[in-house]
Amino acid sequence: MRSFLKFFLASFVALFVFSILSFFFMLMIFARMGAKEKVVVGANAVVVLDLSQKFNELRVDDPFRAYFAGGAGNAPGLFDASRIIRLAAEDTDVKGIYIKADGNGNGFAASEELRRAVTDFRKSGKFVYAYAETLGQNAFYIASAATKVYVHPKGMVDFTGYSMTMMYLKGMLEKLDIEPQIFYNGKFKSATEPLREYKMSDANRIQTTSFLNELYGDFLVKVGEARKIDTASLHRYANEALVYEPSDAERLKLIDGLRYDDQIMDEIKRSLSIGGDESVNFISLNRYAVANGVYDGYSGNIALIYAEGEIRSGADGDNMIASDDYVKMIREARQDKDIRAIVFRVNSPGGSALASESIWRELTAARKSKPVIVSMGDYAASGGYYISCMADSIFAEHNTLTGSIGVFTVLPNMKGFFNNKLGITFDGVKTGEYADAGSVDRPLTDKEKVIVQRGVDTIYATFKERVVAGRKLGADVVDSISQGRVWTGRQALALGLVDRLGGVQDAIDCAARMANIPEVELTTFPRPQNTLEKLMKSFGREVKASFVKEELGEDYRIFEAIKKVRNMQGEVQARMPFEMLIQ
Repeated sequence: MRSFLKFFLASFVALFVFSILSFFFMLMIFARMGAKEKVVVGANAVVVLDLSQKFNELRVDDPFRAYFAGGAGNAPGLFDASRIIRLAAEDTDVKGIYIKADGNGNGFAASEELRRAVTDFRKSGKFVYAYAETLGQNAFYIASAATKVYVHPKGMVDFTGYSMTMMYLKGMLEKLDIEPQIFYNGKFKSATEPLREYKMSDANRIQTTSFLNELYGDFLVKVGEARKIDTASLHRYANEALVYEPSDAERLKLIDGLRYDDQIMDEIKRSLSIGGDESVNFISLNRYAVANGVYDGYSGNIALIYAEGEIRSGADGDNMIASDDYVKMIREARQDKDIRAIVFRVNSPGGSALASESIWRELTAARKSKPVIVSMGDYAASGGYYISCMADSIFAEHNTLTGSIGVFTVLPNMKGFFNNKLGITFDGVKTGEYADAGSVDRPLTDKEKVIVQRGVDTIYATFKERVVAGRKLGADVVDSISQGRVWTGRQALALGLVDRLGGVQDAIDCAARMANIPEVELTTFPRPQNTLEKLMKSFGREVKASFVKEELGEDYRIFEAIKKVRNMQGEVQARMPFEMLIQ
C-alpha cells in the first residue's frame, strides 16, 4: 500500500508540474502570436509577389499556421495586395518587384487586379522581373506585365490555350443506386448537370464556349500588347503547339531569356548596383504591409464589406457567406452615421436562394439611406448576382463570371442504396399525405414533384423580379438574359447586368463621389478576430482538412463534390456549376 501511495503521489506531482509547464508554454506561444512584429523595409528593397499565393478577398491572419509554418499563414487580401504594390511604387526605398511565377493560385478577375497593379507600378520607372521554373498560362498572364520575363533553361512554358473540365457524377450515383431528384428553372442552369448527365448538354456547351473564348481572347490581347506580338500569331503558337521547350518561348519572344536562379539574382543585384557578395533585400507583400501600417485602422466613412464563398443560411460561417452574419454586418454599416457609403465586394458562385434573399433585403434597406456600390471578383453569379443586383452601381472585371440567373433544388432518393446496397429498409406512420415528403428513403410522388417544381418556379420568378427592379430592365429583357446563363463581365456590361468595368478601387472612388466624400477612410467587414479565436478555428480547420485529404488523396475532389450535394438537400439553390476547372 505504501509503495502504491508513493507511486501515485509521484505521478500526481509529475502530472501537476507538466500541466503548469504546458500552461506557461502555451502562454508563450500565444504571446508570440499576438505580439506585433516591428518590420523595417530598409534601403534597396525588392518587393516579392509570389503568384502561387492565393489572395483571398479578406486578409488571412492564421496564427497557428504562421507560427508552425514560418509565416505562411499570413497573407494580404487581394485589394490589400494591389494597394501595397501601388504604395511601393511611391516608396524611394523600394527599387523593384520580383514576381515568382511558378503557378498562380488566383482566379481570372483576381489576376487582372494584380496585373493592373503591376502595370501601374511600372509607370514609376522601377524594374519588375518575373521568373519561373514552370510558367503556366495563368501565371504568364500576370508575369507578361513585367519588365523582363525569364524561365529556367530546363523548365517548361505552357502556351496551349484554355480548357474547362467539369466532373460528372451521374454514373457513380447510378452504381450506388442513388436517384438525384432534380428540379430547376433556366435552360442554361448547368449546376445540376453533373448529377443528371454524363457529359455537357448542348446549352451548357454553348455558354461555356462563349465565355471561355472571351476569357482566352482577353488573355491573347493582354499578352500580345505586353510582348508586342499580334494575337493571330499568338493563337497560331498555341494551336500548332509551337512552344514545346523553353527555348521555343524565347525564340518566339514570349519570354526574354533563359536563366538559372543565381543568374536572376545577379541581374537584380546589377539593377540595384550592389556587389555580388551582398544579399538582396527581398521583402514579402505581407511584411511590407506591416511595415507601412496598411492593416492599421478599422473605422472610416466608407464600409468595405467582403463577401466571399458560398452563400449559406445561418451564422458563424467559416470561409462562406452566412446570411445571419452578413445581415448583421450590413445593418451595422447602415445604422452607423459615420459610414456614408457601402462598397460590397462579392466573390461568390452563389448558394442558398433563401440566404441570398435575406442579404438582398438588408442591402436594399441600406441603399435607402446611403449609396451601395458592388464590386465583383472572380465570380458574382447566381446567388452572387442575386445579392448584387440592387446596388446603385455595379463594377465587374472584364473577366468576372456573373449572371447565371436561375435556381434549382436536389432531393436525393436513396431507397435503392439503402435497400440494395446496405440491406436497410424503412417503415413508419404519418398523420398526413405529405408529412414525409422529401425523405431520402423513398421517391417523391407525382403530386410532390409538382409542388417542389412550383416552389422552384416561384423563387426563379422572384429572382428575376429583383433583377428587373434593381437593373431597371424590362421583364422580357431579363428573361432573355437569364435562364441560368453565365456571362463574362464584358458581356454583362453590354447586357446591362453591370454598369462599369473596374476593380475595388474604382468602386470605392464611385462611392466617394456619390456620397461626396473628399478623403476616403475605410471600415472593413468582417471585423478581425482576436488571436485566441483565430488559433482555435485555425487548428480545428487544419486538423479536419489534413485528415480527410490524407485519407482520400486524389479522391478529395469527389468527396468535396458529394459534400456540396448533401448541403444542397431540400433547399432551393442559386449557384453556378459546383465543380468547374479552367486551365
